[in-house]
This record gives sequence, structure tokens and C-alpha cells, in this order.
Amino acid sequence: MADFIATYGALLISMLLGAMLGLSLYLPLMAGQLSLASPGFYALGGYVAAIFSTRVPQPATGELFPLYWLFLEMAIAAILCGILGILVGVPALRLKGIYLAIATIAFVEILRILSLNLDITGGAVGIFGIPQPFNSAIEYLWVVLPLLLLSVAFVYRLEKIRVGRAFVALREDELAADAMGINPTYYKVLAFTLGAILAGVAGAVSAHFLNTWNARQGTFDASIIYLTFVLIGGSRTYLGPVLGGMLFTALPEILRAVGDVPGLPLWLGQFLKEGRLIVFGLLIVLGTIFFPQGLVTPGLFQRPKLERERQK
Repeated sequence: MADFIATYGALLISMLLGAMLGLSLYLPLMAGQLSLASPGFYALGGYVAAIFSTRVPQPATGELFPLYWLFLEMAIAAILCGILGILVGVPALRLKGIYLAIATIAFVEILRILSLNLDITGGAVGIFGIPQPFNSAIEYLWVVLPLLLLSVAFVYRLEKIRVGRAFVALREDELAADAMGINPTYYKVLAFTLGAILAGVAGAVSAHFLNTWNARQGTFDASIIYLTFVLIGGSRTYLGPVLGGMLFTALPEILRAVGDVPGLPLWLGQFLKEGRLIVFGLLIVLGTIFFPQGLVTPGLFQRPKLERERQK
């Protein structure tokens, strides 16, 4: 068991963080907005933690980074990402569909270019030596798992209250929702901002977990990966992004292991290990054809019960 944890502990934490990032993209999709801005807010949250932990003096509390300081960084990242989410969301969410996706990709690229050229972000090199609050990767479970559970509980509750129902109404038919008295701008910006806050908090934790942070954390490639989390996992229920985030975060490691299988053609092994984005793109195409609502659908867990009742 100890060997298993030592080998796959970091992967497990990455899977949980991937589930949080999937939820951050699901929130605007819940309101019918195809936003790909999550990597930008994720990168911003990571830079907040990296800068504060390496350039702001902290009280000496031993060899490990103070845990309460990590929580402070998460709070600051949430506030900054929330403010930026409102500032970006108000003008950008006037667009719809693919135009909104292009605008949010442009936002991610702007943040990436800024991080490449600012001294405070370390430029192209990034920020290294980010202090660790734990002795081993698996100990991040004490922070990441409660965060994910709280995020899941929040989104689950959100779907049951008036705000969540307004999000769903906008997703199904914005004109009808507007005619019923739902303010489209308010609720779309709210969904976008909630996703930005969640991505920023995940970034703050990831910066310490990865021990380094640079502009590669927030790119167009990451937008496609997070979109895969939601589209293949399921875009109609909160469980879909959680499953998709965990599954597709582990997929590169699975492909790498398959690529190292003895007897496999060299070209195929290299493709499996290095062609991750191609595989993700194929999965998006095949998933939208064969699983248009994703692997997890809203009534998935109710069907066996309904079948039993029907048989009675």
C-alpha cells in the first residue's frame, strides 16, 4: 500500500484537481455559455500563490510552509479571480456560442502573454521553488479532497435552488427565460464568476503542489483538455465534469503506460505517449457523436430504479 501511494499519490491529487477544473468549466455551461476561460483563471490563481509564497515574507513556523498562509492565498486568488470574472464577463457574455468561446480563448492568450513578459511572474522561466505545506504529495489530500467535496456540494445545492433553475432556463432557451423575468446578463455573469473563483482556488493549491508555475499552465491546449472533461464526462449534471476530470487527468498516464508495452510498434508507442491532444480531440468528436450528453446523464442513476418499478 505504501508503494502504491508513493507511486500514484501525485496522480490522485492531480485527478481531484482536474475534477475541480471540470466543475469550473461546467458552471458557465450550466447557464448555456461556452466559456473556455478557466485556464486563465487557473493560471492567475497559481501566480497569486507563487508570488505571495516566494516574494512576501511569512512568519517562521518551521520547515514547512504555513497552512493558514495557503488558505489566505486561496482566498486572495478567489477574490481576484471573482473581480476579474465580473470585469471580463460583463462585456464578453454579450456574445454567444462559438463567438464567446473565441473571446474567452483570447482572454486566456492575453493572460499568457502578460505572464511571459512581466518580471513579477518570472517571464518565460516562471517561478520555481514554491514552498511546500506538506512533506509528501498524498498529504495534499487533506486540502484538495475537502475542497472538491465542498465544490460538489455547492454545485449540487445550486442546481436545486432558484439560481440554478435560472441557469438551466437560460441554457434551454434564453429568450423564454428573459420573457419569464430572468435577467440573462446577471445570471450569466454570476455563473461565469463562480467558475472563475473555483478555477482560481484550484490554481492556488496547484502552484504549491507542482512546486513551480509558468505560462504553460494557462494555454489554449488546457482549454481543450478542460472542455473534454465536461463534454465527455457529461455537461448536464455536476457528476459528469467530476468523472471526466478525474478520468482524463489520468488518461495521459494510462496512454504512457500502454505506449511502453513491449512488442508495441515504435510509432504507435510514441503517438500514445506524445499525441495526447490528438487523442483528446478524437474523443471530443467521437463523444459528441455517440454520447451527445456525455457518459453521465441526469437520469443515469434513476433508470435502474425506474426499471424495477416498471417490472413490478
